[in-house]
Amino acid sequence: MGTHPRGDAKILNSHVSQKTLGQWITENQDCLGSKVKDTFNGKLPFLFKVLSVETALSIQAHPNKELAEKLHLQSPQHYPDANHKPEMAIALTSFQALCGFRPVEEIVTFLTKVPEFQFLIGDDATTQLKQSLSQSSQAMAAALQTCFSNLMKSEKKAVVEQLNLLVKQISQQVAAGNNVEDICGELLLQLHHQYPGDIGCFAIYFLNLLILKPGEAMFLEANVPHAYLNGDCVECMASSDNTVRAGLTSKFIDVPTLCEMLNYTPTPSKDRLFAPTQSQEDPYLSLYNPPVPDFTVMKMEVPGSDTEYKVLALDSASILLMVQGTVIASTSTAQAVIPLQRGGVLFIGANETVSLKLIVPEDLLMFRACCVL
Repeated sequence: MGTHPRGDAKILNSHVSQKTLGQWITENQDCLGSKVKDTFNGKLPFLFKVLSVETALSIQAHPNKELAEKLHLQSPQHYPDANHKPEMAIALTSFQALCGFRPVEEIVTFLTKVPEFQFLIGDDATTQLKQSLSQSSQAMAAALQTCFSNLMKSEKKAVVEQLNLLVKQISQQVAAGNNVEDICGELLLQLHHQYPGDIGCFAIYFLNLLILKPGEAMFLEANVPHAYLNGDCVECMASSDNTVRAGLTSKFIDVPTLCEMLNYTPTPSKDRLFAPTQSQEDPYLSLYNPPVPDFTVMKMEVPGSDTEYKVLALDSASILLMVQGTVIASTSTAQAVIPLQRGGVLFIGANETVSLKLIVPEDLLMFRACCVL
């Protein structure tokens, strides 16, 4: 949901002559809101998505603006635009993801417990990482970069051999009824089943494993490695399609760029959670407001006992998504009322007031992407 050239949203309203949201915004610039229009050159600055992940999505990171411009110039076929792509995922169901480098102590433990992992990293890099535990944060990040780069630059044959050994060993442990949680055994088998022989299977020993509950979120700034493994989420990001991949994929992997660009600062998994704030004006509204100007996401949970809900007018274009509930939307500018139910999407122009009448007395759950400057 947005206006990126690779996925310009279609307008289904027969009262509107334009066929896509991009065309409509081009011809109705005031709908963006004056600040948004000036800051983002008359373009909608965000993309809004719903993801339902059954098979893991690739391990990836997104470049900052400076690197995005450089990559787009060098290879536009792989990097289709010159924009950065910070993004946020908010869980709709239990949601499993990898995100950011684990604390080094955890990685060192895996190197000890998983000899196949250590084989690919190499003895020298393993020693360097262990020694960095008592050194500066710069030394730690440098050691981590060496280890991760060694893994990513491993020969395909060696990766397949070591992975097969590990899978065989874990499968035997599972068959014998032993617990393999301490080496993420179940997850490794699951990823290997989805992507046999893929280098990304070993990345679980480098990256934090997060399990978000519904309503919990994670924010992914530039250069943070991550992968969505399983579950449903709403996702909002800057309007870009720039992705540098690292594994769990059949697509192009740009190993040198990836190893050079990543943020190698280790963080505990709990620090990757992004907490919303409660709105002062609306008791039903939570705000996920990341440290980037491109987007903010609002979550609205309205009890079914209310018969009507007024959507806050904003000085920004916004996109409203119905996840649960059935309503009739009316606004002073629309010719007719608009029925909305689960999966319904409404574009709201800047400073527009929208009223939602509940048709069925069940709780509403809605998410709204906007730009708060």
